[in-house]
Amino acid sequence: MTARAHPKLALRPYLPADTPLVAEILRASIEELTRDDYSEAQQRAWASVADDELAFGARLTQGLTLLGIIDGSPVGFASLDGGDRVDMLYVHPAAAGHGVGTMLIDALEKLAASRGARRLTADVSDNAQDFFRRRGFVARQRNSVPVGDEWLANTTMEKQLAAKAGAR
Repeated sequence: MTARAHPKLALRPYLPADTPLVAEILRASIEELTRDDYSEAQQRAWASVADDELAFGARLTQGLTLLGIIDGSPVGFASLDGGDRVDMLYVHPAAAGHGVGTMLIDALEKLAASRGARRLTADVSDNAQDFFRRRGFVARQRNSVPVGDEWLANTTMEKQLAAKAGAR
């Protein structure tokens, strides 16, 4: 058996049956990747968005949600809301740094642009700002968001999208 230097990345649409796995990806990502920027209480409040799996699944089906796959296993997800807003983008910590987040955000950008969006916005956690900045997003506004009994800081970031071919 040999290790694979380049895992096979793929995308597929989210299905309602994926909700428990997607909830686990969200929880693991928050727990492990945000501990330098948010307190444990803030992390628990943030992750609680997935506690009601029925409501969480409904949120994922409202927009366009894609799963990032490595070697056939879902390891990340991203959701486009309203055609021009990244609602969620999470990658399991074990898959961080393998291109899954980049693949997901690139797909959302292309989908948004193909639907006529001129820009893409995202409310970005403190730990994810560098990721978005490297992909051409610019900070526009700092936010404090109430989540349960906690307040979480994030930054609204924006990226101008290339005009759709043939558009004026």
